[in-house]
Amino acid sequence: MAVRNAAGIFDVSHMGRAIIRGNNSQKLLDNLSTNNVASLANGEGQYSLLCNPEGGIKDDVLVFRLQEGEHLIVYNAANRSKDYDWILSNARGLNVDIQDVSDDVAMFAVQGPKTISIMQPLFSIQLDAMPRFGCSWAQIAGTRALVSRTGYTGEDGFELFVWDSPVAKPEKARMVWDRVLQAGEAYGLEPCGLGARDVLRLEAGLCLYGTDMDEKTNPYEAKLGFVVRLDKEFIGKKRLQEIKEKGPLRTRIGLVTTKRVIPRHGFNIIHSAKNVGTVTSGTLSPILNKGIAMGYVGPDVGREGIGIEIEVRGRLEEGKIVKPPFYDPSKYGYSRKRQGTSSDVANA
Repeated sequence: MAVRNAAGIFDVSHMGRAIIRGNNSQKLLDNLSTNNVASLANGEGQYSLLCNPEGGIKDDVLVFRLQEGEHLIVYNAANRSKDYDWILSNARGLNVDIQDVSDDVAMFAVQGPKTISIMQPLFSIQLDAMPRFGCSWAQIAGTRALVSRTGYTGEDGFELFVWDSPVAKPEKARMVWDRVLQAGEAYGLEPCGLGARDVLRLEAGLCLYGTDMDEKTNPYEAKLGFVVRLDKEFIGKKRLQEIKEKGPLRTRIGLVTTKRVIPRHGFNIIHSAKNVGTVTSGTLSPILNKGIAMGYVGPDVGREGIGIEIEVRGRLEEGKIVKPPFYDPSKYGYSRKRQGTSSDVANA
């Protein structure tokens, strides 16, 4: 609730980060990712996917163009080795230098409607002028940091990549962390853990890799087709063209329960007395005080407003299919900022 009403800071240094330099850095990333890296200008980033040749999602990533011939890619912690090896294996013969900086660069996320008020006095750059998915170099607490504006909570906020702060020498990272905590104390900023982060991303309708998608999931059934650019070449394109033409065999949906029960990963989704799908993520929403979940069902069932039941430990609990975000976007989330109050970009 601190993130929804004020701000929270998360240590997300466990995530994977790699710098790709060289004349072919854009070419490599465009071949690996579904989005259009060539469209990025200096200081711009984008959400994208890495797919295998069959169109399955290897990971979801952020790609930033720092300058010509230099890009930063951010990937999920559980996939650090897998993604780095995948990048290396597809870089053969290209003029690139690939450096995994995951253990040398700390990463913090500061999220919530009061984030700019908290962070602006710490920086000389104008934070409110930074566009969504933008990035810029800055100094904080005497330390060089890359600042980006994305987020995994539905709220507006920034990520701080604290350079030259290896795991063995965390002093710079601690200094930045403490400075942000001190600046946010008067605004209600709280340090938050990954459990809170998981609830926040689910309320916003954002996928978690390994739970809501994996290499057996394609972007169209996961409703992530908006980052697939079929007008360029990339690994998995041919198969994804076929899937788009035929239509996916299942679709990701949002669910909300009638009562205060928690749908969990693996629970069955029932419609007309038939098992039509499975829950992939579920939790109790502090905002709704009800259970919320995401899962997959057949496209004939996956329509907003359809009543369903969830099999919760041997009993059936009522619910219905809804379109995330699960919160009221006029009261919570990134867009309400633009509405004069801040919605969420979960369903771009």
